[in-house]
Amino acid sequence: MPKLTIEGLGEFEVPAGKRLTQALVDEAGTDQLHACGGQSKCTSCRVQFFDGEPARITEAEKETLRVREVTETGVRLSCQITCDQDMTVRLISRLEGSGRADQGSPVSDHIEPSPVWTDRE
Repeated sequence: MPKLTIEGLGEFEVPAGKRLTQALVDEAGTDQLHACGGQSKCTSCRVQFFDGEPARITEAEKETLRVREVTETGVRLSCQITCDQDMTVRLISRLEGSGRADQGSPVSDHIEPSPVWTDRE
């Protein structure tokens, strides 16, 4: 099982292949936002990688990051990433302090939209 380390919260074992957004909520018990329900339509599920950033990225994530002008190094959308290796991240978008009523719509077990993979640039 991959190990997910979250800055300031600790280490958590995560089922291989689980979506990172779900692991942050289910295994780590965080209040990670996912306003669009994991559809790569917003950037509310952002995390910043310190280690273990996946080399591949979905075309949907790449386009959302471009349109939303997210350019910080290591910042990715947790809804478009599966836990296939050890990762170390910082939470960026949390319910606490967001003013939102809830974390967001339910997130499917499978990456949506159907992923088209490319190398991260």
